[in-house]
Amino acid sequence: MPLSNSQYDEIRRSYDARQLRNQRILEERTKEAYEKLPRLKEIDDAIASCSVAQARRLLDGDPAALAALHGQLDVYRMEKAALLKANGYPDDYFTPAYTCPDCKDTGYIGSKRCHCLEQAAIDLVYTQSNLREILKTENFGTFSFDYYSDSDVNPATGLSSRQTAQDAVAKCRDFIAHFGDTFSNLYFYGDTGIGKTFLSNCVAKELMDRGYSVIYFTAFQLFDILSRGVFQKDEDSIAAHQNIFNCDLLIIDDLGTELTNSFTTSQLFLCLNERILRKRSTIISTNLGMNQMADIYSERVLSRISSHYTLIKLFGADIRILKRHR
Repeated sequence: MPLSNSQYDEIRRSYDARQLRNQRILEERTKEAYEKLPRLKEIDDAIASCSVAQARRLLDGDPAALAALHGQLDVYRMEKAALLKANGYPDDYFTPAYTCPDCKDTGYIGSKRCHCLEQAAIDLVYTQSNLREILKTENFGTFSFDYYSDSDVNPATGLSSRQTAQDAVAKCRDFIAHFGDTFSNLYFYGDTGIGKTFLSNCVAKELMDRGYSVIYFTAFQLFDILSRGVFQKDEDSIAAHQNIFNCDLLIIDDLGTELTNSFTTSQLFLCLNERILRKRSTIISTNLGMNQMADIYSERVLSRISSHYTLIKLFGADIRILKRHR
């Protein structure tokens, strides 16, 4: 994800601060353990001395001495493990407490950007940090079927509101389970307040936790970014425009609430079509049914959605109203 120099420097500073913070945690743990168990420091000093001696023997080409040092190191390490266990310390007590164990808080795995750095760039460029706060309360752990009725039945499907929600959750979990190897998209539609955005957030959290890059926009925000990429033509606007096409998952919330015109119609088609061609998944939530989608955005947009999206219609009472009366 392209960043300006100042943006990259800002992110690097956050990684430096993260490394310093985690290093302090490790130093405090080590100091506390040494004070409680002086023998532990003696063992660590002996391991360090043996390691230096081992390196010297290796340079001198002395295989017999090298083997002896290997054996001595094993003895020290076994004693250290036994000492820690006897005093109630976990095996990984002295393992650095990395925020991201995949890149060890460097932001890179080899020469490739780590997923945590990619998401940090998204968070910075699109001010997505508020999404993480929302996901703390809107996720599968807090999703409840209690707000969906068993008696309210859709005559077209024969399923109750609750059964429909259960089916929707199952489809979301399947989408998540196969996200890395199967290209698919989700289209949530139905009345206001029935959990469309909540389900989108549930999926977003699961995928972000697995290291995928996620960008969330309301429809208004999306078209604002797209228009800047078309009309402003500066480096940042063009980069932001391209990132919409490249992120692992794009969430477009409340499609249809923005002011629609020929520009938004053409840009929506471009966005959806380009992401389909690049096999990048998209989630759309909207109050619009299929016929309304065609009327507002054209048959071309409807064709892309009906051909490449799993359609999930929710129905029932407005959950936000139900929550206010509980």
